[in-house]
Amino acid sequence: MAMMEPIARPSPNPNPSILFLRASSSVRRISSVAASRFPFDRWRSRPRFRAAPPRSADASLPKSEHDVVVVGAGIIGLTIARQILVASDLSVAVVDAAVPCSGATGAGQGYIWMANKTLGSETWELAARSKQLWEKLSESIRDQGKDPAQVLGWKKTGSLLVGRTQEEMHMLKKRVKQLNESGLRAEYLSTSSLQLKEPALKIGKEGGAAFVPDDCQLDASQTVAFIEEGNKQFLSHGRYAEFYNDPALSLVSSASAQIVGIQTSKRNLYAKRAVVIAAGTWSGTLMQNLLVQPNILPNIPVMPRKGYLIVLENFNKLHLNHGVMEVGYMNHHRSTSGAVENYQSLPSISMTATLDVKGNLLLGNSRNSAFGSSRQFVGFNRELDESIVQQILDRAGQFFPALNALSLDIKIGKRIRIGHRPYMPDGKPVIGPVPGFPNLFLAAGHEGSGLSLALGTAEMVTNMITGDSRTIDHKPYSVEGRFC
Repeated sequence: MAMMEPIARPSPNPNPSILFLRASSSVRRISSVAASRFPFDRWRSRPRFRAAPPRSADASLPKSEHDVVVVGAGIIGLTIARQILVASDLSVAVVDAAVPCSGATGAGQGYIWMANKTLGSETWELAARSKQLWEKLSESIRDQGKDPAQVLGWKKTGSLLVGRTQEEMHMLKKRVKQLNESGLRAEYLSTSSLQLKEPALKIGKEGGAAFVPDDCQLDASQTVAFIEEGNKQFLSHGRYAEFYNDPALSLVSSASAQIVGIQTSKRNLYAKRAVVIAAGTWSGTLMQNLLVQPNILPNIPVMPRKGYLIVLENFNKLHLNHGVMEVGYMNHHRSTSGAVENYQSLPSISMTATLDVKGNLLLGNSRNSAFGSSRQFVGFNRELDESIVQQILDRAGQFFPALNALSLDIKIGKRIRIGHRPYMPDGKPVIGPVPGFPNLFLAAGHEGSGLSLALGTAEMVTNMITGDSRTIDHKPYSVEGRFC
């Protein structure tokens, strides 16, 4: 996609200072984390908020001025830009080292679920608000005479959270009760009832499922394309610009050491109101890399967790009526939140399954994923591991025996997407201003829930920037109190 040049305006800071790129000890610590073992509390350091020595910006680079500069063109960054554009009169520039949908977003399956969320948890309110906003967006598209399925890949399939043991059945029954108490529709299904809804699914005599009929899913690439196209409607008003394949190199500061913009490899982008770092799993190291001195900003332990999404195109040999996930996936996620003991541990494989609006069977990774979830701490390694793919297929075959007879066809006709989920050790994204730098905001660490939580996150960040009333308590996601 071609880069859109904004209208250049004079900088409000004629003599800006720039904090140049430098690898710090904290960056090295993050980059080597895959080979280390440390508990989460090691990250709770007290950074020293002090200004770096002033440096002159590169005057040879073109410059432009915007109200807000967003670093990151994944689903979080693009929806933040969208919300700012539609909810205010502020201008926005989005910058990314690659192109939209090239990171975790592009390898996500797109569950917009409440079945796998826990009532009373700190992320419950954000998940519920985000789902509400996705549903409103879907309805607004329908009101315009368009089909949300064609525009967003939107499907109201309902969700099935399945288990095969007595312990898992007890957990699912408790979850159904909690979901009903929260006002959501939920139903516990025995094995016989489940067979009527999903005949291809086999879970044994002791099995069962939590059924949430109002859960939905969307297509990541279609949704990103729709949001980006909507953002571009503001190009003619001089309120939007996008710069892709243009990595951020350094933060630009004023003489008073406040952040006033970003220098990229090709230009200087000045921000009158805010700079938002929404670069997914790269956000933590990017924050440190953008500064000349270590320990100026808090260490944000956003780490890459590798996941696989297997796509079987036009797959007509297995019919699914709903999105499916085994409850064991949630158990693993909870067991690794709060403290990461071994970043080189074996990958976890959990079954999830769905068909998208195009008839593709999706087999593969993340909390919002499809057939077989696999996540590994292996740094930014994007190499394909066929053994992991086979484990995903084997796990799926335990729940859908029909797949076992199709193994050769599956191996031949598959596409695999690999993405790095932005993992946070305490299981929560980080959203909000950086202490000591009121114009610098973070929105990262959503791991496999980026699509699910995107619109609520965008609303929260926009409200913080504009000073509007907040619909969600942001304190559980703040930097202060968690990392400084």
